Parts: sequence; structure tokens; C-alpha cells
Amino acid sequence: MLYYLFDYLDKLDVPGAGVFHYISFRSVLALILSLAISTIIGRRIIEKLQLLQIGETIRNLGLEGQMKKTGTPTMGGIIIIIAILVPVLLLARLTNVYIILMLITTVWLGIIGFIDDYIKVVRKNKDGLSGKLKILGQVGLGLIVGLTIYLSPNAVIRENAEIRENNVVTEIVYNKEVKSTKTTIPFMKNNHFDYRSLAAFMPNNRTAVTWIIFVIVVIFIVTAVSNGANLTDGLDGLAAGNSAIIGVALGILAYVSSHTKYAAYLNIMYIPGCEELTIFACAFIGACIGFLWYNAFPAQVFMGDTGSLTLGGIIAVFAVAIHKELLLPILCFVFLVESLSVMMQVCYFKYTKKRYGAGKRIFKMTPLHHHFQKAGNAECALIRKPLVAIPESKIVVRFWLIGIILAALAIATLKIR
Repeated sequence: MLYYLFDYLDKLDVPGAGVFHYISFRSVLALILSLAISTIIGRRIIEKLQLLQIGETIRNLGLEGQMKKTGTPTMGGIIIIIAILVPVLLLARLTNVYIILMLITTVWLGIIGFIDDYIKVVRKNKDGLSGKLKILGQVGLGLIVGLTIYLSPNAVIRENAEIRENNVVTEIVYNKEVKSTKTTIPFMKNNHFDYRSLAAFMPNNRTAVTWIIFVIVVIFIVTAVSNGANLTDGLDGLAAGNSAIIGVALGILAYVSSHTKYAAYLNIMYIPGCEELTIFACAFIGACIGFLWYNAFPAQVFMGDTGSLTLGGIIAVFAVAIHKELLLPILCFVFLVESLSVMMQVCYFKYTKKRYGAGKRIFKMTPLHHHFQKAGNAECALIRKPLVAIPESKIVVRFWLIGIILAALAIATLKIR
């Protein structure tokens, strides 16, 4: 909204109004504003949650310091959502298709997470929103995102082409804007992968089948990453900290993809309009860091599904929008490992119970962060180390460090081919 106001003032030749045309200025302002909002309103929202007695119910899993968290206010994801939405609505171009998608994603998954938390905390139903309804909501969002990118005339790319002299690349030029299902693939010299190659079995309807495959992939990515973030949200500051790190990497990728010179230097596709996503990324980073002010160990508030589902969904849709979704296994490695640990644990337990009559485990406890938190030599677990419980704060910081290394690697893959 402020963007349009200052754009109007700039047309009236008001001195300084043109500064709002610079992405860098609006991005920094979004970061500062989201930080301020999350820290200022955070205290008030926490007090309101305490007043309403909206506290977390903790099951005794035998983890050190776990029961001390009983009654800690939850649904703090509201803080993150507000701190994202306000700066974006004020500073971004609201007609931009990518900003519209990100706003829909934030509100959509925020509502699903809020309903889940409300059922758990207020109605005292520990099961919360049924898994089928939660998945249905995620699938619906993936469908909206995939179809919007397919149907919107503004969701386009400009493919890069190399000009060579004596077999040496002298210049990178960009062709006209086209609808494309190409995406960046890491570690490959020709670092583009086209979903069209998966539709070769239907040459007569290849374009239609390609977009169907693309929409299905988007649905899978949105569902997987949002659930991965949800599973990661088990220790103070773990999900928020890793999300902020991923947000920094995605913001950098969005900026270089929207700048012809940087895109040409990196020899990647140029995506017109995605520069506005840099503003969203900065608001996202500021909201996560501001939330950490209250969520860092020992946490004064938990984000709940209201926050974790939203964070994961935002990361997934953002990556799809800038055609970098195949980098998510690197960027979201922590989320991926947390999800895989749960799936491996469940599958192995069922297999051993069916075969031997008694279920065995791979880890002492899942998601994976609880394995390191669990003390003792669990006889039924294949992996028993560490025998001594690692302090929660140390686990979180180590996972952050892993996230930083992998975020740097994800960005480096643009040149490592």
C-alpha cells in the first residue's frame, strides 16, 4: 500500500518518493518492520494467550526438562503471520502474481494450523484436525499454486542462451518471455531440468501432460515441506531458526533470478517479477528472528501448527515460484531428515512386529531431534548413541549450523556444476 502511495507521490515529483521503486530499500524496510512487529506484538500476544489459558499440554516422554514446558503458551505462529503480512501488504506490489501466491499461502496454511491448534488446546482434543483434512488443505493449496503458475500470463521466465566465439562463452542473452516448466537442478553443467521430459510417453498431448505432472509435483512439495517443518517444531527455536536460514538463501536466489546481470553471470534463467519475492523473504526472515526473541530456549511461547505448517508451506511455494524446488532437499535437509526418521521408525517397527512378534526401533525416539535428547541405552533401538542426553540448546544450535552450511551449499550449486 505504501508502495502505491509513494509511486503516486513520485509522479507528482515529490522529492525522495522514488526511493520506494528500489527493491533493496523496500526489502531492508520489510526486514526492519517485521522484526519490530514480531518483537513488539509478541509480548502482548503471549500475555493474551496466557490470559486465555492457551497452554501446551506435554506428554511425559522421559526427556530432560520436558515437563517444565507444560502450560507454555502455544499458537504463537500468529506472531509470525502478522509480522509477515503487515510489511508485505505495506511495501510490496500487490498486483504481482508471486506476492499474491505467497499471501494466499500464508493465510491458507495459517488458518489450517490455527484450526488444528484450536481443537487441540481449546477443545482439549489431543488429535486436533484430522490428518485427512490437513492433507486435503495442503493438496488444495498445491493445486492453487500449480494452476496459477500454469494459467497466469505473468508467471513466465526468460531462458538464457550462450553466445560463443571460438568455443568460449562471451555473453549470456535472454530470449523472449515464455511459459515454462523448467527448473534449476544442482550440480549439473546444463543446470535446467524440464518436466516436459517426463511426458515423452504421450507425444500427442505432451504439453497438457507436462503441466499435470508439474501440478502433482507442486502438491507433493507443498505437502512434504509443510509437514517436515511441522515435525521439526519440537525443540525451542529449532523450526524458527532453520526457517530463517532457509529464508535467507531463498531471498538471495530470488534476487539474483530477478536481476539480468546477476542471472547472466550465474547463467541461470531470468524470472521477471520475482524481485518482489525478495521483499517477502525479508519479511519472512524478520518474522522468524523476531519470534526467536521469545521462542529461543527456554521458550516463552510455542508456534504450534499455526506457525510450523505456515513456515513449511511458505518455503515450498517460494521455491516453486522461483523455479528452484529441486534445491529443497539441500536447503530443507533438516526438515527432510526429521521426516525420514519418523517414516523409517514407523516402517521398521511394523516390519519387526509382524516378523518377530515384537516391534523394534531404529532410533531411541523420533523425530530425530528427540533421539539426541533421549538418555540411556535403549535395547530395542538399532542406534543407541549418544548414551548421554545432549542439552536441548546444543541440539538446536548444531541443527542451525547444519542448516547454514547447507544453505551456503545450495547457493553455491549455481556455480558448482
